Amino acid sequence: MSESPRTSRRVTTDPTVARHARRRGRNPFTALLKVVSATLAVVLVSGTAVAAYALWDVAASVKPAVTLAGQDGSSPNIDAIEGGVNLLLVGSDSRQGQGDAYGDPDVETGNLNDVTMLLHISEDHSSATVVSFPRDMFVPIPACPKEDGSGTYNAMSSQKINTTLSYGGLACTVLTVEALTGLKIPFAAEVQFNGVIALSNAVGGVDVCVAEPIADPYTGTYLDAGTHTLQGSAALQFLRTRHGVGDGSDLGRISNQQVFLSSLVRTLQSSETLSDPTKLFGIAKAAASNMRLSVSLQNFNTMVSIAMAMKDIPLEQIAFVQYPNAYGSSGGQQGVLPLSAAAEQLFDAIKADKKISLTGTTGVGSVADPNAPGATETSAPPETTDPSDPASTPATTPPATADGGDAVELPSTIEGQTAGDYTCSKGNS
Repeated sequence: MSESPRTSRRVTTDPTVARHARRRGRNPFTALLKVVSATLAVVLVSGTAVAAYALWDVAASVKPAVTLAGQDGSSPNIDAIEGGVNLLLVGSDSRQGQGDAYGDPDVETGNLNDVTMLLHISEDHSSATVVSFPRDMFVPIPACPKEDGSGTYNAMSSQKINTTLSYGGLACTVLTVEALTGLKIPFAAEVQFNGVIALSNAVGGVDVCVAEPIADPYTGTYLDAGTHTLQGSAALQFLRTRHGVGDGSDLGRISNQQVFLSSLVRTLQSSETLSDPTKLFGIAKAAASNMRLSVSLQNFNTMVSIAMAMKDIPLEQIAFVQYPNAYGSSGGQQGVLPLSAAAEQLFDAIKADKKISLTGTTGVGSVADPNAPGATETSAPPETTDPSDPASTPATTPPATADGGDAVELPSTIEGQTAGDYTCSKGNS
């Protein structure tokens, strides 16, 4: 029997240590960049976020001093983006350009989107939904333009969704998800392993609860039961692990990732990061430096405005759900098949900007946290749950919205949780 989180210890994992670059000869341009960087540091401390962005933009350009004059106090304020948002985040498993920390880059040169998440923010900014698409789900892939502009790939009736990145890059993944959901997606970003490390460092780490020990030699993830503050490479490996959680499947990994993401949202709201343009510009800089962005996201102001749209959404109205699916096969390949009827209910609600109510479980990779705020002594501890019984890991989301309004009740085949649900990773050691 594993140790309960109630008596566990907190472990803080240090971020990745940066290596010092080789010293180079001094030149006037380098000296100018140092002056601009020093000025930026002062501006960040003073809280003038818009000017900070202007200075960073200048420092990154060929002529950093040209537009400095008159910038302080003259730029417009940054506020939440107007209207709704659909943004696709893709996580690539490519080792190219990532060093040898994640395997031999010359051998493991695949470029699969093993993580595909769609963020929808309602037009009135009262709710948000993040949909995770299982990497092994068979979907139709439309005719995608080749990245080199030499033509298009043929459409395919049934392929795993994680092959879209290798077919036609980020644009192909967006086209596939648009066809699958019926939504228009104007914003998209692709992140690799090093980018996840940089972003987790930018937010200062995330607390995650582990109900049962995690031991995964494939990713090097070893965590005792308890609460751990993860950032840097430790956060990356936690998000990558699937052998160490639930039933060892990608579906278990998704629910494990939702434990992290829910805690991340709570952390950002409690620290008022989502209300602070200065902090958000720091995160946006980490994103811009480590991610491939759609043209629509290359503007810092846009990234910050999208993040600020989340600041006033109640935690109970930020839902993380898994695209409904069932195990099956296609063309002799094993994977998962989409449950079209349940998916239609989900995306009809999203298109109509309706709040949603979850009735399914949190998934095989997580369990309810018995030490969550408001939990009673009668709450079942994590070790008493039966992973073979989906009813043993119920979502704690109430059937009504936080403001008492009507919500679309989703079928139980749609698993997930809200940012207001406190859950723990279910280890599979």
